[in-house]
Amino acid sequence: MSKIYSVIRSSDAARPATATLVENTDCPLGTALVNPNKSTKQYEPQDLVALAQTVQKADEFVRANATNKLTQIAKQMQFLQEQARLALEEAKRDAELHHAACNLVKMPGTTYHLYERSSGQRYMSILSPQEWGLSMPHEHVGSYRLEYDQSWTPVEDIVKRSEEFGLVNKLLNSQLALTDGL
Repeated sequence: MSKIYSVIRSSDAARPATATLVENTDCPLGTALVNPNKSTKQYEPQDLVALAQTVQKADEFVRANATNKLTQIAKQMQFLQEQARLALEEAKRDAELHHAACNLVKMPGTTYHLYERSSGQRYMSILSPQEWGLSMPHEHVGSYRLEYDQSWTPVEDIVKRSEEFGLVNKLLNSQLALTDGL
């Protein structure tokens, strides 16, 4: 029968650390393999304390590792929540821009300018505020480029988005070059 010894940890008196010792038997499976008098070691009480301390330290490391991993997952979840929030905001903006009044066929790659009348109606125009000059009839709300995926890019983000598309295209072209040789 195996013996289980409990040693009270100084840091956690309510939960003792346990050290399970290997079962001691003279004849495992009915066969005497060695002389039990020569193979049985007498342990000092300090040995048991050291064993319990080793188990306690391992418990602390396991907890620390789990905490680190869960902290990393929590950070990733926060990042993904922020990405989801941004995606929803962009989708709302894109829908509003697609539903703005417009008397022309919108073409991808073209920049459009959003204006708002005093009545609250928003409409799209191909004339920029600079082209209107001093005779601009309504308040300019913003300027956007219609992308080929039907999303809208604010003019201040066009350079950044073009760089992102360039990087993606570069990656795709290098991947295609790798697969063409197969």
